[in-house]
Amino acid sequence: MNDFWVKHCGISHTGSFKDLGMTVLVSQVNRLRKLKRPVFGVGCASTGDTSAALSAYCAAAGIPSIVFLPANKISTAQLVQPISNGALVLSIDTDFDGCMKLIREVTSELPIYLANSLNSLRLEGQKTAAIEILQQFDWEVPDWVIVPGGNLGNIYAFYKGFKMCQELGLVNRIPRLVCAQAANANPLYLYYKSGWKEFKPLKANTTFASAIQIGDPVSIDRAVFALRNSNGIVEEATEEELMDAMALADSTGMFICPHTGVALTALIKLRNSGVIGSDDRTVVVSTAHGLKFTQSKTDYHSGDIPGMGRFANPPVLVKADFGSVMDVLKDFLLSKKK
Repeated sequence: MNDFWVKHCGISHTGSFKDLGMTVLVSQVNRLRKLKRPVFGVGCASTGDTSAALSAYCAAAGIPSIVFLPANKISTAQLVQPISNGALVLSIDTDFDGCMKLIREVTSELPIYLANSLNSLRLEGQKTAAIEILQQFDWEVPDWVIVPGGNLGNIYAFYKGFKMCQELGLVNRIPRLVCAQAANANPLYLYYKSGWKEFKPLKANTTFASAIQIGDPVSIDRAVFALRNSNGIVEEATEEELMDAMALADSTGMFICPHTGVALTALIKLRNSGVIGSDDRTVVVSTAHGLKFTQSKTDYHSGDIPGMGRFANPPVLVKADFGSVMDVLKDFLLSKKK
Protein backbone atom coordinates (compact mmCIF):
# COMPACT_ATOMS: atom_id res chain seq x y z
CA MET A 1 0.00 0.00 0.00
CA ASN A 2 1.23 3.47 -0.90
CA ASP A 3 -0.89 5.60 1.43
CA PHE A 4 -1.45 3.66 4.65
CA TRP A 5 -1.68 5.29 8.08
CA VAL A 6 -2.27 4.24 11.70
CA LYS A 7 -4.14 6.67 13.94
CA HIS A 8 -2.78 5.88 17.41
CA CYS A 9 -5.48 6.72 19.95
CA GLY A 10 -3.61 4.93 22.74
CA ILE A 11 -1.13 7.73 23.37
CA SER A 12 -3.35 9.44 25.91
CA HIS A 13 -3.79 9.81 29.65
CA THR A 14 -4.88 6.25 30.48
CA GLY A 15 -3.62 4.65 27.28
CA SER A 16 -6.77 4.20 25.21
CA PHE A 17 -9.25 6.08 23.03
CA LYS A 18 -11.77 5.88 25.90
CA ASP A 19 -10.18 9.04 27.35
CA LEU A 20 -11.70 11.09 24.53
CA GLY A 21 -15.25 10.30 25.58
CA MET A 22 -14.75 10.04 29.31
CA THR A 23 -13.32 13.53 29.78
CA VAL A 24 -16.52 14.92 28.22
CA LEU A 25 -18.83 12.73 30.27
CA VAL A 26 -17.12 13.31 33.62
CA SER A 27 -17.01 17.08 32.96
CA GLN A 28 -20.78 17.04 32.52
CA VAL A 29 -21.28 14.96 35.67
CA ASN A 30 -19.08 17.45 37.52
CA ARG A 31 -21.38 20.22 36.30
CA LEU A 32 -24.50 18.34 37.38
CA ARG A 33 -23.09 17.84 40.86
CA LYS A 34 -22.27 21.54 41.16
CA LEU A 35 -25.88 22.26 40.18
CA LYS A 36 -26.86 20.06 43.17
CA ARG A 37 -28.39 17.34 41.00
CA PRO A 38 -28.74 13.95 42.76
CA VAL A 39 -25.67 12.25 41.28
CA PHE A 40 -23.61 10.43 43.90
CA GLY A 41 -21.07 8.87 41.55
CA VAL A 42 -20.41 7.41 38.13
CA GLY A 43 -20.48 3.74 37.19
CA CYS A 44 -19.63 1.57 34.20
CA ALA A 45 -19.27 -1.98 33.04
CA SER A 46 -15.93 -2.50 31.38
CA THR A 47 -13.63 -4.86 29.54
CA GLY A 48 -10.74 -2.80 30.96
CA ASP A 49 -10.12 0.48 29.18
CA THR A 50 -13.44 2.18 30.02
CA SER A 51 -12.90 1.61 33.73
CA ALA A 52 -9.37 3.04 33.53
CA ALA A 53 -10.58 6.22 31.86
CA LEU A 54 -13.60 6.61 34.15
CA SER A 55 -11.63 6.13 37.37
CA ALA A 56 -8.87 8.56 36.34
CA TYR A 57 -11.13 11.43 35.38
CA CYS A 58 -13.45 10.86 38.36
CA ALA A 59 -10.44 10.88 40.69
CA ALA A 60 -9.28 14.18 39.18
CA ALA A 61 -12.74 15.67 39.71
CA GLY A 62 -13.25 14.20 43.18
CA ILE A 63 -16.23 12.09 42.09
CA PRO A 64 -16.73 8.51 43.35
CA SER A 65 -16.45 5.86 40.60
CA ILE A 66 -17.78 2.32 40.55
CA VAL A 67 -16.70 -0.21 37.93
CA PHE A 68 -18.09 -3.65 37.13
CA LEU A 69 -15.42 -5.91 35.63
CA PRO A 70 -15.75 -9.52 34.40
CA ALA A 71 -13.59 -11.63 36.71
CA ASN A 72 -10.34 -12.96 35.20
CA LYS A 73 -11.11 -11.57 31.75
CA ILE A 74 -8.99 -8.40 31.58
CA SER A 75 -5.25 -7.84 31.67
CA THR A 76 -3.45 -7.07 34.93
CA ALA A 77 -2.34 -3.70 33.53
CA GLN A 78 -5.97 -2.78 32.87
CA LEU A 79 -7.15 -4.00 36.28
CA VAL A 80 -4.54 -2.04 38.22
CA GLN A 81 -5.57 1.30 36.71
CA PRO A 82 -9.01 1.71 38.37
CA ILE A 83 -7.65 0.16 41.58
CA SER A 84 -4.84 2.75 41.66
CA ASN A 85 -7.25 5.60 40.96
CA GLY A 86 -9.44 4.71 43.92
CA ALA A 87 -12.48 3.28 42.17
CA LEU A 88 -14.75 0.75 43.83
CA VAL A 89 -13.91 -2.28 41.68
CA LEU A 90 -16.45 -5.10 41.60
CA SER A 91 -14.97 -8.23 40.03
CA ILE A 92 -18.04 -10.16 38.94
CA ASP A 93 -18.28 -13.80 37.93
CA THR A 94 -19.73 -13.16 34.47
CA ASP A 95 -18.73 -11.74 31.10
CA PHE A 96 -18.99 -8.12 29.91
CA ASP A 97 -22.57 -8.56 28.74
CA GLY A 98 -23.52 -9.78 32.23
CA CYS A 99 -21.76 -6.78 33.80
CA MET A 100 -23.57 -4.45 31.41
CA LYS A 101 -26.94 -5.90 32.35
CA LEU A 102 -26.18 -5.47 36.06
CA ILE A 103 -24.92 -1.89 35.83
CA ARG A 104 -28.01 -0.84 33.88
CA GLU A 105 -30.22 -2.32 36.58
CA VAL A 106 -28.19 -0.71 39.38
CA THR A 107 -28.11 2.77 37.83
CA SER A 108 -31.88 2.69 37.40
CA GLU A 109 -32.25 2.23 41.17
CA LEU A 110 -29.36 4.27 42.65
CA PRO A 111 -28.08 7.85 42.06
CA ILE A 112 -25.17 6.53 39.99
CA TYR A 113 -24.63 8.00 36.54
CA LEU A 114 -24.14 5.42 33.76
CA ALA A 115 -20.91 6.01 31.84
CA ASN A 116 -21.01 3.33 29.15
CA SER A 117 -21.06 4.25 25.45
CA LEU A 118 -24.82 3.85 25.59
CA ASN A 119 -24.44 7.41 26.89
CA SER A 120 -24.22 9.86 23.97
CA LEU A 121 -21.83 12.17 25.86
CA ARG A 122 -19.11 9.55 25.41
CA LEU A 123 -19.60 9.55 21.67
CA GLU A 124 -19.39 13.34 21.53
CA GLY A 125 -15.85 13.05 22.83
CA GLN A 126 -14.90 10.02 20.74
CA LYS A 127 -15.98 11.65 17.48
CA THR A 128 -13.09 14.11 17.83
CA ALA A 129 -10.71 11.38 16.61
CA ALA A 130 -12.46 11.55 13.23
CA ILE A 131 -12.10 15.33 13.16
CA GLU A 132 -8.40 14.97 14.05
CA ILE A 133 -7.85 12.59 11.14
CA LEU A 134 -9.33 15.10 8.69
CA GLN A 135 -7.36 17.95 10.23
CA GLN A 136 -4.11 15.97 10.08
CA PHE A 137 -4.72 15.29 6.37
CA ASP A 138 -5.34 19.02 5.78
CA TRP A 139 -9.06 18.30 5.25
CA GLU A 140 -8.47 15.71 2.55
CA VAL A 141 -10.79 12.77 3.18
CA PRO A 142 -9.22 9.29 3.39
CA ASP A 143 -10.85 6.56 1.32
CA TRP A 144 -11.13 4.06 4.19
CA VAL A 145 -11.13 4.14 7.98
CA ILE A 146 -10.94 0.78 9.80
CA VAL A 147 -12.10 0.62 13.43
CA PRO A 148 -12.11 -2.38 15.81
CA GLY A 149 -15.61 -3.05 17.12
CA GLY A 150 -16.97 -4.59 20.33
CA ASN A 151 -19.72 -2.61 22.03
CA LEU A 152 -19.88 -0.64 18.74
CA GLY A 153 -20.09 2.92 20.05
CA ASN A 154 -16.80 3.92 18.42
CA ILE A 155 -17.72 3.08 14.81
CA TYR A 156 -20.76 5.34 15.20
CA ALA A 157 -18.66 8.06 16.86
CA PHE A 158 -16.29 8.09 13.86
CA TYR A 159 -19.24 8.29 11.49
CA LYS A 160 -20.70 11.14 13.53
CA GLY A 161 -17.43 13.10 13.44
CA PHE A 162 -16.96 12.67 9.69
CA LYS A 163 -20.61 13.47 8.97
CA MET A 164 -20.48 16.61 11.09
CA CYS A 165 -17.49 17.88 9.12
CA GLN A 166 -19.32 17.18 5.86
CA GLU A 167 -22.43 19.03 7.05
CA LEU A 168 -20.27 21.99 8.12
CA GLY A 169 -18.78 22.15 4.62
CA LEU A 170 -15.25 21.31 5.79
CA VAL A 171 -15.20 18.25 3.50
CA ASN A 172 -17.42 17.14 0.62
CA ARG A 173 -17.63 13.42 1.44
CA ILE A 174 -17.01 10.89 4.21
CA PRO A 175 -14.73 7.82 4.17
CA ARG A 176 -15.99 4.29 3.78
CA LEU A 177 -15.96 2.73 7.25
CA VAL A 178 -14.89 -0.81 8.12
CA CYS A 179 -15.76 -2.35 11.47
CA ALA A 180 -13.37 -5.16 12.41
CA GLN A 181 -14.44 -7.83 14.90
CA ALA A 182 -12.73 -10.78 16.53
CA ALA A 183 -14.13 -14.02 15.07
CA ASN A 184 -14.68 -15.21 18.65
CA ALA A 185 -17.01 -12.25 19.32
CA ASN A 186 -18.55 -11.36 15.97
CA PRO A 187 -22.31 -10.66 16.20
CA LEU A 188 -22.07 -7.61 13.92
CA TYR A 189 -20.08 -9.54 11.31
CA LEU A 190 -22.70 -12.31 11.24
CA TYR A 191 -25.47 -9.70 10.99
CA TYR A 192 -23.65 -8.04 8.07
CA LYS A 193 -23.12 -11.38 6.33
CA SER A 194 -26.85 -12.12 6.60
CA GLY A 195 -27.59 -8.97 4.61
CA TRP A 196 -28.72 -7.14 7.77
CA LYS A 197 -31.69 -9.55 7.97
CA GLU A 198 -31.66 -10.45 11.66
CA PHE A 199 -29.38 -9.52 14.55
CA LYS A 200 -28.67 -12.36 16.96
CA PRO A 201 -26.76 -11.66 20.19
CA LEU A 202 -24.31 -14.42 21.03
CA LYS A 203 -22.14 -15.67 23.86
CA ALA A 204 -18.71 -14.23 23.14
CA ASN A 205 -15.83 -16.67 23.29
CA THR A 206 -12.46 -15.81 24.81
CA THR A 207 -10.27 -13.63 22.59
CA PHE A 208 -6.88 -11.97 23.01
CA ALA A 209 -8.70 -8.82 21.89
CA SER A 210 -10.39 -8.80 25.29
CA ALA A 211 -11.80 -5.26 25.09
CA ILE A 212 -14.06 -6.32 22.20
CA GLN A 213 -15.09 -9.67 23.71
CA ILE A 214 -18.76 -8.66 23.60
CA GLY A 215 -21.65 -10.71 22.23
CA ASP A 216 -24.55 -8.32 22.79
CA PRO A 217 -23.32 -4.81 21.89
CA VAL A 218 -25.45 -1.93 23.19
CA SER A 219 -24.76 0.30 20.16
CA ILE A 220 -25.74 -2.24 17.51
CA ASP A 221 -28.39 -0.01 15.88
CA ARG A 222 -26.10 3.02 15.75
CA ALA A 223 -23.29 0.92 14.28
CA VAL A 224 -25.53 -0.44 11.52
CA PHE A 225 -26.73 3.10 10.77
CA ALA A 226 -23.12 4.29 10.46
CA LEU A 227 -22.08 1.41 8.21
CA ARG A 228 -25.10 1.64 5.93
CA ASN A 229 -24.67 5.39 5.51
CA SER A 230 -20.96 5.15 4.75
CA ASN A 231 -21.16 2.19 2.34
CA GLY A 232 -19.34 0.31 5.06
CA ILE A 233 -18.04 -3.23 5.50
CA VAL A 234 -17.66 -5.60 8.45
CA GLU A 235 -14.71 -8.00 8.58
CA GLU A 236 -13.42 -10.47 11.18
CA ALA A 237 -10.10 -11.83 12.44
CA THR A 238 -9.25 -15.20 13.95
CA GLU A 239 -7.04 -15.38 17.03
CA GLU A 240 -4.01 -16.41 15.00
CA GLU A 241 -4.60 -13.69 12.42
CA LEU A 242 -4.94 -10.89 14.96
CA MET A 243 -1.87 -11.96 16.96
CA ASP A 244 0.25 -12.32 13.82
CA ALA A 245 -0.89 -8.90 12.59
CA MET A 246 -0.03 -7.37 15.96
CA ALA A 247 3.45 -8.94 15.93
CA LEU A 248 4.04 -7.86 12.34
CA ALA A 249 3.09 -4.27 13.18
CA ASP A 250 5.30 -4.30 16.26
CA SER A 251 8.23 -5.39 14.09
CA THR A 252 7.96 -2.06 12.23
CA GLY A 253 8.52 -0.08 15.44
CA MET A 254 4.96 0.22 16.70
CA PHE A 255 3.72 -1.39 19.92
CA ILE A 256 0.05 -1.98 19.39
CA CYS A 257 -2.83 -3.71 21.17
CA PRO A 258 -4.50 -6.94 19.97
CA HIS A 259 -7.58 -4.96 18.91
CA THR A 260 -5.46 -3.02 16.43
CA GLY A 261 -4.32 -6.45 15.21
CA VAL A 262 -7.99 -7.17 14.45
CA ALA A 263 -8.25 -3.97 12.39
CA LEU A 264 -4.98 -4.70 10.57
CA THR A 265 -6.23 -8.20 9.72
CA ALA A 266 -9.34 -6.64 8.19
CA LEU A 267 -7.10 -4.40 6.10
CA ILE A 268 -4.97 -7.34 4.94
CA LYS A 269 -8.05 -9.31 3.90
CA LEU A 270 -9.69 -6.40 2.08
CA ARG A 271 -6.42 -5.51 0.34
CA ASN A 272 -5.81 -9.12 -0.75
CA SER A 273 -9.35 -9.39 -2.13
CA GLY A 274 -8.95 -6.14 -4.06
CA VAL A 275 -11.69 -4.28 -2.19
CA ILE A 276 -9.10 -1.79 -0.91
CA GLY A 277 -6.77 -0.62 -3.68
CA SER A 278 -3.01 -0.13 -3.37
CA ASP A 279 -3.39 3.64 -3.80
CA ASP A 280 -6.40 4.06 -1.48
CA ARG A 281 -5.65 6.32 1.45
CA THR A 282 -6.46 4.03 4.39
CA VAL A 283 -6.41 4.70 8.12
CA VAL A 284 -6.40 1.94 10.74
CA VAL A 285 -7.49 3.16 14.16
CA SER A 286 -5.27 1.84 16.96
CA THR A 287 -7.43 1.96 20.06
CA ALA A 288 -5.04 1.30 22.98
CA HIS A 289 -1.38 1.19 23.92
CA GLY A 290 0.43 -2.13 23.65
CA LEU A 291 1.79 -1.81 27.19
CA LYS A 292 -1.68 -2.77 28.45
CA PHE A 293 -1.33 -6.18 26.81
CA THR A 294 2.22 -7.28 27.52
CA GLN A 295 1.23 -10.75 28.76
CA SER A 296 -0.31 -11.81 25.44
CA LYS A 297 2.73 -10.42 23.60
CA THR A 298 5.09 -12.29 25.94
CA ASP A 299 3.17 -15.53 25.49
CA TYR A 300 3.19 -15.11 21.69
CA HIS A 301 6.94 -14.55 21.43
CA SER A 302 7.87 -17.22 23.97
CA GLY A 303 5.85 -19.89 22.15
CA ASP A 304 3.37 -20.39 24.99
CA ILE A 305 0.32 -20.13 22.71
CA PRO A 306 -0.24 -23.43 20.85
CA GLY A 307 -0.29 -23.05 17.07
CA MET A 308 0.86 -19.43 17.08
CA GLY A 309 4.12 -17.60 16.63
CA ARG A 310 4.67 -17.05 12.92
CA PHE A 311 6.50 -13.78 13.68
CA ALA A 312 7.77 -14.74 17.14
CA ASN A 313 11.09 -13.30 18.23
CA PRO A 314 12.11 -15.11 21.44
CA PRO A 315 15.24 -14.13 23.37
CA VAL A 316 18.30 -16.30 22.77
CA LEU A 317 19.84 -17.98 25.82
CA VAL A 318 23.65 -17.81 25.57
CA LYS A 319 26.48 -18.94 27.83
CA ALA A 320 28.51 -16.14 29.42
CA ASP A 321 31.62 -16.63 27.29
CA PHE A 322 33.04 -14.78 24.29
CA GLY A 323 32.93 -17.73 21.88
CA SER A 324 29.27 -18.53 22.49
CA VAL A 325 28.24 -14.89 22.09
CA MET A 326 30.30 -14.58 18.87
CA ASP A 327 28.67 -17.71 17.41
CA VAL A 328 25.20 -16.28 17.98
CA LEU A 329 26.13 -12.87 16.56
CA LYS A 330 27.75 -14.40 13.46
CA ASP A 331 24.62 -16.46 12.77
CA PHE A 332 22.50 -13.34 13.25
CA LEU A 333 24.61 -11.25 10.87
CA LEU A 334 24.63 -13.99 8.24
CA SER A 335 20.82 -14.30 8.44
CA LYS A 336 20.48 -10.56 7.82
CA LYS A 337 22.65 -10.76 4.70
CA LYS A 338 20.33 -13.30 3.05
